[in-house]
Amino acid sequence: MKTLYLDLFSGISGDMLLGALLDLGVEFGALQRELKKLSLEGYHLHAARKHKMGIEGVKFDVHLEGEPCDHDQDDGHDHGHAHAHGDAHSHSHSPVQRDFRQIRELIQSSTLSAWVKERSLAVFQRIAVAEGRIHGMPPEKVHFHEVGAVDSIVDIVGAAIALDLLGRPRVLASGITEGTGFVRCAHGRFPVPAPATLEILGGRGVPIQQCEEPHELVTPTGAALVAEFAEAFGPMRDLVARRVGYGLGTRDNRTRPNVLRAVLADAVGAEGASDHDWETDTIAVLETNLDDISGEALGHFLETTLAAGALDVFHTPIQMKKQRPGVLLTVLCAAAEADRFTVRILRHTSAFGVRRSLLERRKLKREFVTVKTEFGEIPVKLGFLDGERIQAAPEFDACKSKAIQAGVPLRTIFDAALRSLPS
Repeated sequence: MKTLYLDLFSGISGDMLLGALLDLGVEFGALQRELKKLSLEGYHLHAARKHKMGIEGVKFDVHLEGEPCDHDQDDGHDHGHAHAHGDAHSHSHSPVQRDFRQIRELIQSSTLSAWVKERSLAVFQRIAVAEGRIHGMPPEKVHFHEVGAVDSIVDIVGAAIALDLLGRPRVLASGITEGTGFVRCAHGRFPVPAPATLEILGGRGVPIQQCEEPHELVTPTGAALVAEFAEAFGPMRDLVARRVGYGLGTRDNRTRPNVLRAVLADAVGAEGASDHDWETDTIAVLETNLDDISGEALGHFLETTLAAGALDVFHTPIQMKKQRPGVLLTVLCAAAEADRFTVRILRHTSAFGVRRSLLERRKLKREFVTVKTEFGEIPVKLGFLDGERIQAAPEFDACKSKAIQAGVPLRTIFDAALRSLPS
């Protein structure tokens, strides 16, 4: 199975990750064409081969219109992220601020692939959850500063695009190395790691080790990207390197090259390795046993929790202590959302505690198509494994609406949609 291993011995930022992926062979023109599918203006991209401490790699930059394009100066600015950490940016600053809702609408309204949309939004969700914890507000109300600017949106969406162009490899990463010192941000002068970086990596359960480099090495944007895409963290194991790429930062570090090393490899005999092309991620499973909640209250919780963004919510009959009948309530959610949904369970059910576990998921590659039937157009979700279409699911609400309009059974609409799929 094709595997991408990120060696984070000198940290990670969005621009360094994109530089490394370009060095691995992602075509720069293809990246530009895909990014044009976003309704973003006022920028252009630049990628050049340069050196850091004798290491040759790709320096990727987003240039905003009306600002100088010379990024060769050692200005001490390396990475872009929320709340303007002035000690560590590589990108120019923009006064534009966007909240999570605006960014979601921007991405969802684009013509990017469904996979790129889903993964880009998941990265922004991690940042919004982290900032929400810091500020004591819901993720939806978080206003991004640098992360809401054009350059950082390009970094995050561009990274998802580049991974898509690379064939969506399985992503693994080394342990995360961060520097020391302080950053200036909207919260004041804070020690490294920055508050959002600490929240993002802590929410994913990723340990951090600090080194003697007196600068920030890991930005919130970089932390969110690796937290979203990396399945596991640790040393290389059973990998055969096929190609190595380097993404360059701006600053000249004192103790190590300011580069992100990315290794495109084949996994040989590694535990969990697979020859299949399915997608993988990590989700949180939240559970609690209940024996004193009404059916109406339980149904209301299921409906509202799904509407709040849970991946799935269900309950199972169980036998509890003293032979009491009860239910096992289960909520599946993104790992970064585990705290939010734990609070929801505790507030809106009779639970006194919630069990939590993180589990790996294997998912079919997905595509969304719209088919024409005698009843009108119907969206259909397709599932692929190893290049073969093995699942097809017409969109329920659309089928229901067409069935009501035509006065026919729901099954008739489903069958018509499936018959209309190309062979």
